[in-house]
Amino acid sequence: MSYQLIDYITIYAKEWDNLVTEFLRHLAMTSFAVIFALLLAVPLGILITHSKLLSKIIIGFANIMQSIPCMALLALGIPILHVGETLAIFMVFVYAFLPILKSTYTGISSISPVSVEVARGIGLNRMQQLRRVKLPMAMPYIMSGIRIAAVGAVSTMTIAAFAGAKGLGWFIMLGMNSQNYPMTVMGAVAAAVMALALDYLLGRVERAFTSEGLLPQNEIKNQPPKIRLRKKAVAALLCSALVVASVFSYGFIIRPSGTSDKTIVVGTSNYTEVQILGEIYTELIESNTDYHVEQRFGLAGASVCFSSLESGGIDMFVEYTGTALMNLLGQPVDTDPNAVWNKVHDMMLEEHGIVTSKPLGFNNTYVMSVKPETAERYGISTLSQLLEKSPELSLGCTVEFIQREDCLPLLEKDYGAKFKDVKGLDASLRYTAIDNNEVDVVDAFATDALLSKLGLTMLEDDISFFPPYYAVNFVDADLLQADPELQEVLSRMDGKIDDKTMAAMNAQVDIDGMTASEVAHHFLVENDLVPVA
Repeated sequence: MSYQLIDYITIYAKEWDNLVTEFLRHLAMTSFAVIFALLLAVPLGILITHSKLLSKIIIGFANIMQSIPCMALLALGIPILHVGETLAIFMVFVYAFLPILKSTYTGISSISPVSVEVARGIGLNRMQQLRRVKLPMAMPYIMSGIRIAAVGAVSTMTIAAFAGAKGLGWFIMLGMNSQNYPMTVMGAVAAAVMALALDYLLGRVERAFTSEGLLPQNEIKNQPPKIRLRKKAVAALLCSALVVASVFSYGFIIRPSGTSDKTIVVGTSNYTEVQILGEIYTELIESNTDYHVEQRFGLAGASVCFSSLESGGIDMFVEYTGTALMNLLGQPVDTDPNAVWNKVHDMMLEEHGIVTSKPLGFNNTYVMSVKPETAERYGISTLSQLLEKSPELSLGCTVEFIQREDCLPLLEKDYGAKFKDVKGLDASLRYTAIDNNEVDVVDAFATDALLSKLGLTMLEDDISFFPPYYAVNFVDADLLQADPELQEVLSRMDGKIDDKTMAAMNAQVDIDGMTASEVAHHFLVENDLVPVA
């Protein structure tokens, strides 16, 4: 799909306020992560220069921490830090720590022993040697590490969107989910601008605080002390402005979200449908109760939402009965909708203290999909025909579909499926892959708007392979027990959304370009669930 310049201008105009907010949020989280890394890594880098054994242990540990994938680090941090900005800052801190630590250690260690001996000979004590000789001589190394850490932190912080902390990664994720490339480009460009600005700022600091004697011969200008002092003052002022901007952003953008005495945290996974439902519950609660809702949208899948609910990071999230039965509770596949809901309801309440709502009404089950020309070429319109032709076709599906025993493994084991190639893809990227003819088949969901947007053919499940996936709301039982009125408000959504309505709402976001909150509001007003403004 091609986009014109006007499309990019339109998206900037529409999302400008949100872009500024998330730019400041991203800046605050990135700055805090790098500052915390700086405050710990520089002293530690100096300390370990006195012991080779200690340096090997500390640097080795930092290397191990940095080798942990971002998503794994998020998952490991949820039980302790919960989802949100704190978890995102911690994650980026881990990745910013090592470059600063190693550059500090290298800078101090590379100083000639002769220089240290001269400093000692003129009567400088160890602290004076550090302040007046070692740190100035190591400054180019230290600043190099800080610049690498800062630029890398801006990029890594885009993953914060998957920790419920939004930031500029939020626009990238939204754009990927709806194949809205101007939205993705907007987030990516803003992140690039921030990275370049931080690198420029830190470059000014490096030049201002690096002794001219350490510069290359062609860069030495022999400037008067007054000019050098002025440059240091400007650099310090710019750094101070960055810190102030970060504190401002934290104080006025991040912190107010949870300041209410009565706060409910609503979480969602990272795709359009559940974000619409999250917005519906947000407005439903705030319009009919005295609760304030804090949103933790875009979490990295059902398991992260479930873990967050169990650990107290969120209070509710929408998921599907089939996913809950097999993925979250580890139970065998069952194709009876009532039996699945009853089992999920009972096990969630008894084993996890979580209340399962009645189904919202629609069944978003898997539906294998292909391009019309693929269906015609291979003569496939049903799942059984797809399985017969599978050796000639490549499958692009989510990693979850590959791993779950009730999905691809079961198709291979019991039905003889043997696809020519299987590619594990992000939920949104699998649509990009089939649109670009990189795969032939995708594991779509029945209510996905991108099915109609890309004109894909949905194959009939003639063997009744896929279990029911009715949407339900999972809520902390203690919360509902403490407030029966809230339970009554939430129950107003039971049975309210059928397959056609949910697909239409998804299309309004993914095709028509409306926001999830706009779509949610229209639905609530049309169904008399909130007062008309």
